[in-house]
Amino acid sequence: MTPGKAYLSSAEIRPIAARSDRVGLWLLVHCWGVITGAVAMFALWPNAVTFMLAVLIIGSRQLGLAILMHEAAHSALFRTRRWNEIAGDWMCGRPIMAELHAYRHYHLTHHRFTQTDKDPDLVLSAKFPTTHASLRRKFLRDLSGRTGLKLFIGQIMAHVRLAGDDDAMDVAKSQAAQAFKSTDLVKSLAVFGSVAILMSMAGEWWYGLAFWVLPYLTWFQFVLRVRNIAEHGATEASANPMQNVRTTHANWIERALVAPYWVNYHLEHHMIMHVPCWQLPQMHQLLVNKGLGTQMNQAPSYKAAMIEAGWHRRQ
Repeated sequence: MTPGKAYLSSAEIRPIAARSDRVGLWLLVHCWGVITGAVAMFALWPNAVTFMLAVLIIGSRQLGLAILMHEAAHSALFRTRRWNEIAGDWMCGRPIMAELHAYRHYHLTHHRFTQTDKDPDLVLSAKFPTTHASLRRKFLRDLSGRTGLKLFIGQIMAHVRLAGDDDAMDVAKSQAAQAFKSTDLVKSLAVFGSVAILMSMAGEWWYGLAFWVLPYLTWFQFVLRVRNIAEHGATEASANPMQNVRTTHANWIERALVAPYWVNYHLEHHMIMHVPCWQLPQMHQLLVNKGLGTQMNQAPSYKAAMIEAGWHRRQ
């Protein structure tokens, strides 16, 4: 049973579950438009500040592409299955070395067995709360590119064979990119490389490396980890849909750089997974209006969510 049906009626669910081709197209155009705009910003005003800002913005929109792929995996990005499959795979997933069909199979298992021994994402949440030092090490690996480089090389050299229990591999374990077949890996590499080449053709030869590969290896890995921690880190290991997942309230800076496209409303998403992301704020308000706000696992900010996960906890 869909957990949300215990709290919302079919009449309440039906309008917020309505999908829209127009909104889906706008989200896709917006995401790629922001990426293009970030590169153009640096091209027009080349300096260290605009370079760093472009890397942060593009890395956050690479997460945006992952979120839109996630929407398509739930057939919620567009009304028609065909458009969800095409756009979710080729315009969202493969540009960031992911693959829609493998992700969907994995992710639906996560929904079915959230925070249980059968949850494939338990490798992430089981380690929290942790210590400040452990979180700092994870974040430094992400921001320095070590995590991204390990994942990238792992995909290419072993078709995503994961070795050992290195914490730097946790994100890959949680995202199901390891389900690639060799042909899918080649296709994704081709799309990923094509984006970088197009950037270089539009500007200087190094634009693709600086504004696609670098964000992917650094900021994207960092915000992907932050997102995963906020969603299930240090939450209740139970079948309670109000406590085994977390909604994190985000200000405009967090929405721009850490939590694009309403991904922070994760509790609501687990309640009814086919509700489009742009309808999740309305669903949140419906639950609050029913007096359920105090029962919901919520963090007032991403900083607060990281503190719950152990950011201020000393060894």
